[in-house]
Amino acid sequence: MADDTSIFLGASRKPDDSYQRAENLLLQYGNRHGLVTGATGTGKTVSLQILAEGFSNAGVPVFCADIKGDLSGIAMMGTAQDFLVKRAEQVKLDPYQFQEFPVIFWDLFGEQGHPIRATVSEMGPLLLSRLMNLSEAQEGIMNIAFRIADEEGLLLLDLKDLQALLANIAERAEEIGARYGNVTKPSVGAIQRTLLVLEQQGATNFFGEPALRIADMMRTTRDGRGAISVLAADKLMMNPRLYATFLLWLMSELFEELPEVGDPDKPKLVFFFDEAHLLFDDAPKVLIDRVEQVVRLIRSKGVGVYFVTQNPLDIPETVLAQLGNRVQHALRAYTPREQKAVRTAAETFRPNPDFDCATVITQLGTGEALVSTLEAKGAPSMVQRTLIRPPSSRLGPISPDERRKLIAESPVAGQYDQTIDRESAFEILQKKAKAAQDAEAQQQESGRSRWTIPGFGNDDPVPQTAGGRRAPAPRPSNRQTVAEAAIKSVVRSVGSSVGRAIVRGILGSLARGR
Repeated sequence: MADDTSIFLGASRKPDDSYQRAENLLLQYGNRHGLVTGATGTGKTVSLQILAEGFSNAGVPVFCADIKGDLSGIAMMGTAQDFLVKRAEQVKLDPYQFQEFPVIFWDLFGEQGHPIRATVSEMGPLLLSRLMNLSEAQEGIMNIAFRIADEEGLLLLDLKDLQALLANIAERAEEIGARYGNVTKPSVGAIQRTLLVLEQQGATNFFGEPALRIADMMRTTRDGRGAISVLAADKLMMNPRLYATFLLWLMSELFEELPEVGDPDKPKLVFFFDEAHLLFDDAPKVLIDRVEQVVRLIRSKGVGVYFVTQNPLDIPETVLAQLGNRVQHALRAYTPREQKAVRTAAETFRPNPDFDCATVITQLGTGEALVSTLEAKGAPSMVQRTLIRPPSSRLGPISPDERRKLIAESPVAGQYDQTIDRESAFEILQKKAKAAQDAEAQQQESGRSRWTIPGFGNDDPVPQTAGGRRAPAPRPSNRQTVAEAAIKSVVRSVGSSVGRAIVRGILGSLARGR
């Protein structure tokens, strides 16, 4: 049975289907990442639920996405049901106690939880290009846009800031192209049209301030339990690219903000990445390489990343190799790809002489899984056929009234409800444009007051030398107008103060507080 150093997952079975032993996940290896896979309806969500419960009880904050709404029940106390009580007896879970867990609900759209926002600057050009599915040439222009914003101190907080910057770049295409390479107005226009589609899909709700504070996802309660942040993702899944990009951004934020802690006794945070195939579908190699780098390095920040997906082939091999704790539910093997997935899953486990892994994967029942976790010295345990324990919280979704009550009582209630629209690129570029227009109007007005007609007596006297000869014409002045000087002074001062603070991380996101 589990103690304060491990999480009880279930009980393994002997070949005759009798009880063998308890299967646990050691907390000291909880940050060595993990994988939960299996076909639809085989029990992945329940496995995710009991892992979240176990980490929370151990004082570890958890972040997870609720794809279908089923996971929201973790906020409410479970009730005794015959099949749950029977499973508890089979795995020798005694006493089988019911609990409710401290949950904070989040929602990018602000409907089923507290709003989550990030600024465009924090998102960075790589993830934003991925979100917008830009071509290589368009991604190059996006990188140039962020470079100019960083140099000129133009904060990109929301999508209207990015639109304003792109319009400014189109006007300055020749100048910018001479510095950074070819920038064409048609390519900028294509990005602007893609940005419009993004706005229509609801991404406007996500970009802006107040931006999410990572500390609010790493809370613990007074009784020492870790808060479970649940992202309402049923509506978000209608835009899978936004879902995947948001989770990537969040993972990169954790990596950039958290300090190095080495190998702690338990993780600082556990991050569940459900529907993980969306992260890697059609992703460019450079993005996959950087994700693999983040997964490899974030362990030393005390963060455990657990990918949840139907098929182990959904995860690139370089990432799969980093996942030490495995829960494999049943897979179907009707097609050649499914048969390959079964063989791949079987080959990743440390073999058990009592059964053929590839055969058992196709025979597992609902709530049953092949389990292998890291044991002493970080070595993988021999794979075991395991009955997963029943959850202590409610199975199934909570009601809308229950959700509203929990949101109102949340420790972050009211902190993210109202948007903030401070001065940023949109306002600064508007001021620059107005100043330029005013300067041009002033110059034209000055020119109109000085017009002359030769020979009508109002010509300026021709300067002459002492000998009566015409003096040489004065050289044209390179001095700036008052308006031009003011504009450049503002840009320099903003750029020097903001630009110095701009540092971008592995995935191109803005490193806050540096």
